[in-house]
Amino acid sequence: MKDDKKPPNYSAAFNEARLIVWTHRRRLAIGLALLLIDRSLSFVLPAASKFLIDDVLVNQRADVLPWLAGAVISATLIQAVTTFSLSQILSVAAQKTIAEFRKRIEQHVIRLPVSYFDSTKSGILISRILNDAEGIRNLVGTGLVNLAGGLFTALVALCVLFYLHWAMTIMLLALLASYGVFMAFIFKKVRPIFRKRYRLQAEVTGRLNEALGAIRTVKAFRSEKHEDRVFAKGVHSLFRFIARTITALSGTLALGTLVVGLAGVILIWWGGNAVLAGAMTLGGLVAYLILAGMVAAPVIQIASVGTQITEAFAGLDRIRELHQERSEWESDEERVPIGEVQGEVRFESVHFEYEPGVPVLRGVSFHAPPGTTTALVGSSGSGKSTLISLIMAFNHPQQGKVLVDNQDLSLVRLREFRSQLGVVLQDNVLFDGTIAENIGYASPSSSRQEVLQAGRIAHCDEFAQGFEKGYDTVIGERGVKLSGGQRQRVAIARAILANPRILILDEATSNLDSESEARIQDGLKALREGRTTFVIAHRLSTIRSAGQILVLEEGQIVERGTHPELLAKQGRYRELYEKQYQLESNLFINPGEDFTPEPEKEKTAKASAAGGGFSLRE
Repeated sequence: MKDDKKPPNYSAAFNEARLIVWTHRRRLAIGLALLLIDRSLSFVLPAASKFLIDDVLVNQRADVLPWLAGAVISATLIQAVTTFSLSQILSVAAQKTIAEFRKRIEQHVIRLPVSYFDSTKSGILISRILNDAEGIRNLVGTGLVNLAGGLFTALVALCVLFYLHWAMTIMLLALLASYGVFMAFIFKKVRPIFRKRYRLQAEVTGRLNEALGAIRTVKAFRSEKHEDRVFAKGVHSLFRFIARTITALSGTLALGTLVVGLAGVILIWWGGNAVLAGAMTLGGLVAYLILAGMVAAPVIQIASVGTQITEAFAGLDRIRELHQERSEWESDEERVPIGEVQGEVRFESVHFEYEPGVPVLRGVSFHAPPGTTTALVGSSGSGKSTLISLIMAFNHPQQGKVLVDNQDLSLVRLREFRSQLGVVLQDNVLFDGTIAENIGYASPSSSRQEVLQAGRIAHCDEFAQGFEKGYDTVIGERGVKLSGGQRQRVAIARAILANPRILILDEATSNLDSESEARIQDGLKALREGRTTFVIAHRLSTIRSAGQILVLEEGQIVERGTHPELLAKQGRYRELYEKQYQLESNLFINPGEDFTPEPEKEKTAKASAAGGGFSLRE
């Protein structure tokens, strides 16, 4: 995100705010009507004070007292009702609107392309969804209505003040006008600070989220102090921005206090002389004092509400930026349906790079017929996972085409295509739910029996039955209560339940020991039957049955063929194969024991009889 470089577009934010206000215009109109009633009744007290002093106390008219008391009690009761009604109509409704707004933001974010998440921190997105929407309460809640109500009160009170003493009112008005000019200047300075403050808060949230999510790694490397320093640095930076906003806002409040004090001096000096000179009654002065307060208080309140609305505009501007990112579902509306996939996959001179000038795939071409298994082999960073990412349409090539059933993946509806994918990624992510819920994640409409059947095929029974609640055992965040191999089997069961046409196995058995892998290979073999399968495996023994093996190095296919064909070429695949078996022999096999696989022994014997060939032990 480039919040610190891109200037805020408050014009667009204002348009967004106007749309929100228009959407809730009826509720806001009712709230404004109630507030006007409430503020109108607030004038009863200063009027009653004037009559109490001038008529009851000075002119000794006791008959006026019951009417004054009745008027004040009635006004108070009505104000209590309007205050309660306002909180229900506006405050509760504002929270409901915030909840709906958060849902819409989440729905948009979750549908953004994978490439967006690759370049954006999760903490920033969490802040967008949860925090930025909070400012809406100042638009559809009591904030905007209070602003309008404050203006109404100030204008009515100002008219009465002009009636009571116009010269003194002009002096007060000049004082308040200077305060308003200062407030406009402060708001202009505070807006960008609010924006940077929320960006930094999102970054601190994101880093904290990463540290807590990787708590085992933090503890394993004794990095608690390092995380302390990183978090402290972020918190102190955030503190400095918050301190700047507090300083600016406290300055406005201090100036407001000064304005009230100066107004008090004017009222005491000028008003006292007016009463002594007979130009104003004592009751009129008391009423003037109360009304002057009713003018000053809304002006100061307007400053506070104005800050809140500025904050809301900053949040709306960030949300607007997020909504400008085109979601995959929006793009799908312009794409063509793919129908039922047969599973033919073809790469035609595919070039791909995450960063300009740093190629990851270079001119990759291959053909995977329907129902076949294609294995991807190569050293780390050779482009295997990127190739899989292109097949799943998480990314699209800069040059060339990725075709499924002769249809370009960049042109078809991704939701429709992915509904026919089954995936077991290298990093298996499970959710904080039960084993059954995690298996059923691939197909929420599946029956309990179908979920259990998928679990049996993936050999989940072996560990699930060891728990007291079986498949209803809650496995914790990211499946923390399961071992790596158990999480892997749950992920495989999830892919089985998806019943895909194209199956992706990215190190699907990497966290399984040899015994567990042998058990699960039968399940994987049944799963691959009739499906186009792509397998990434560093353990080469798991891919010997693949219809074709692609050897990638530095983003290019350097070798292709079946397992026997690639061994016979004595190229890169042979090199990887020998290194792996040498490693396994050193770890698991007695020094004097022949570790050569049986099929390879037969080939070696035949080759030796023919006067040539090779041995894995050369």
